[in-house]
Amino acid sequence: MARRRKIYEGKAKVLFEGPEPGTIVQYFKDDATAFNNQKKGTISGKGVLNNRISEFLMTRLTEIGIPTHFIRALNMREQLVRQVEIIPIEVVVRNVAAGSMSKRLGIPEGTPLPRSIVEYYYKNDELGDPMVSEEHITAFGWASTQDIDDMVHLTLRVNDYLSGLFLGVGLKLIDFKLEFGRVWEDEEMRIVLADEISPDNCRLWDVKTNQKLDKDRFRQDLGGVQEAYQEVARRLGVLPVEVEGEGGEGEDPRTPRVVN
Repeated sequence: MARRRKIYEGKAKVLFEGPEPGTIVQYFKDDATAFNNQKKGTISGKGVLNNRISEFLMTRLTEIGIPTHFIRALNMREQLVRQVEIIPIEVVVRNVAAGSMSKRLGIPEGTPLPRSIVEYYYKNDELGDPMVSEEHITAFGWASTQDIDDMVHLTLRVNDYLSGLFLGVGLKLIDFKLEFGRVWEDEEMRIVLADEISPDNCRLWDVKTNQKLDKDRFRQDLGGVQEAYQEVARRLGVLPVEVEGEGGEGEDPRTPRVVN
């Protein structure tokens, strides 16, 4: 079997050349990072869980007409996706105050916002992914006004759908980050949802207890990181029965194991 060509390695995923032109194989790692890569660790089985959760959510979004880069799952850690030109902007939608918004504006964490608020961040690890405005985005040519309109329209549709989906399994969608890419079809360009949707880039709290079931457990040293990701997968009905290749001899492959 020919060795696959690695195209890019990020903090949570590795991208390989796909089997057909215009495709990419997206591999989910167990690596965890926070605070712009200042905190690093390994969460055993995270890649498998995020692969399954993102596959499920991308599939559901495709069914309601949201264009995505997702094609199909290949195995427990890999997806086949369309090759896109990534727009270097992270679109964040906030429904409840948390994280950097609470720190910036002095709003107590957990405060419901008067309406969903959309923010933009420039994708640049060296700069710490700074918050930017539409003026910055258009002035520096990162995206056009039409691109921004398309991204916001899709983001708000995703927010509406996922808020209801998660609420149905007892979870509050506090905020989340989306990334988008451009694809060309018969000389026409369109914007599609890319990257992933998982507890890595969504804040998810239990409706009754406000227990955090996302990467904040890693960021804030709350413990039980893998259990939280497993709980999200369990509620969505996609918890893997077995995590291949995890654990040593005689060790349950689902045993939580976090190395800081």
